[in-house]
Amino acid sequence: MKALAPAIPELLSRIDRLRLSNFLKRGEVHKSELGQFFTPLQIANLMASMFECPFDNVRLLDAGAGIGGLFAAATAALVERERPPREIEVTAYETDKSLEEHLHKSATICAEICRSKKIKFRATICIGDFIKHAVDALNSSLFDKTMSFNCAILNPPYRKINCDSEVRSLLRRIGIETSNLYTGFLATAINLLEQRGELVAISPRSFCNGPYFLPFRRQLLAHTAVRRIHIFDSRKEAFKDDAVLQETVIFHIVKGGSPSKVLVTSCARRMEPATFASREMEYNRVVTPGDPNFFIHIPSDRNADNAALKINKLRLHLEDLELFVSTGRVVDFRARRYLRANPEVDTVPLIYPAHLCKGIVTWPKQSKKPNAIVACAETADLLIPNSNYVLVKRFSSKEERKRIVAVVYSKDCISCDLVGFENHMNYYHRNGKGLPLILTKGLSVFLNSTPVDVYFRQFNGHTQVNATDLRSFKYPTLKQLESLGKKIGNSLTDQTAIDALVDIEVFKCQQD
Repeated sequence: MKALAPAIPELLSRIDRLRLSNFLKRGEVHKSELGQFFTPLQIANLMASMFECPFDNVRLLDAGAGIGGLFAAATAALVERERPPREIEVTAYETDKSLEEHLHKSATICAEICRSKKIKFRATICIGDFIKHAVDALNSSLFDKTMSFNCAILNPPYRKINCDSEVRSLLRRIGIETSNLYTGFLATAINLLEQRGELVAISPRSFCNGPYFLPFRRQLLAHTAVRRIHIFDSRKEAFKDDAVLQETVIFHIVKGGSPSKVLVTSCARRMEPATFASREMEYNRVVTPGDPNFFIHIPSDRNADNAALKINKLRLHLEDLELFVSTGRVVDFRARRYLRANPEVDTVPLIYPAHLCKGIVTWPKQSKKPNAIVACAETADLLIPNSNYVLVKRFSSKEERKRIVAVVYSKDCISCDLVGFENHMNYYHRNGKGLPLILTKGLSVFLNSTPVDVYFRQFNGHTQVNATDLRSFKYPTLKQLESLGKKIGNSLTDQTAIDALVDIEVFKCQQD
């Protein structure tokens, strides 16, 4: 990233001071309602440096502009190039009217920067709903050319949107189906880009996997090519002033571009590019050809690379093994009238994640969660035969060392005919029935191995583990899983022993 002329950093610092002063004024409720987190200057500069942008006339979109830090950083980076553009036109959208004055100040600073380089600059500040304006323009028979861009830089608002909300309805009018506003903003911005247009955005990395973001991934990968991804080794680093713990990525894409190599960079705490870890990867290592889920994998280092190589050499999906993974059927708030704090004559065990502790199922357990559910006609569809299953927590805490936590549920540990698994767990089964105990032990060992956890983190950017995610990767053969189960004994031992056993029984065999 080229160093800026001395006067320009001071101009950008003025904008960053506006950001910090506004951060101090705005309460958590206000920020949460708007999904609004302003971009720090160092991150804005990094994002601006990613543009290839060969255009003489740059038409730049900043949707969800805040105080204008992103379009200001992009303007500064563009004018400092060896071959700067002749003209820069910025269109900035912001719903929060209280920021209008700050946006005009940022535009004035950009005009000052461009004037010093004899570059034409024009800014249009739009206080209003970006999605609504864009949808109206895209659906118009007379498409407004001012809504066509060759560059976009975004820190989109992060907020869930309900199925029956106006914004969800608006997005559907342009073929966008999503459950979060940030992917709605990104998808809409992509629609507004010209062919060969570029987008640089910072967002949660949760869009990389999971069923909720599948339509967005499908659109993203069908119409654009990923050129660069930057990841943060710490959850806290990107928006530390706002105490945001969401895993975050910066990505650069080109609309209509051909898939080629992807540059993956990462940083821990220092935002100086000279300190970044950097590696170039083949596109098919990031986006697996033919993957129906369109997962986006982001290997962070050589260890992650090695884990991906190991898992990708496995040949079998769950259905090949005649195995299935499902989400627990008992949604407790819907079945509340049938839940009991302790076992009674007419109840069966109800297993929550709280019952999973140190690799075993502890039931019953004194906690805030019920231990039992009434077995009756109304709950019959929620219960399954008491047998052997592998349980995986659907949610891990941010502090947990591992994302995938698998535990063997043995039919011998609880005397009953039926059992209920609560909705915050996934369970492995065979056509709704249990598995041989040796197989459950082996499958649990495999899932608890470090290569599986490291591989899983390459496409999973949040603490949720969905059944879809567990179906997405490949597994050892039944013979290998049973061999693991026989050799593990009655405990999963420590992590080193698990990894050594899986390496010998599964991954070394793949090399032979």
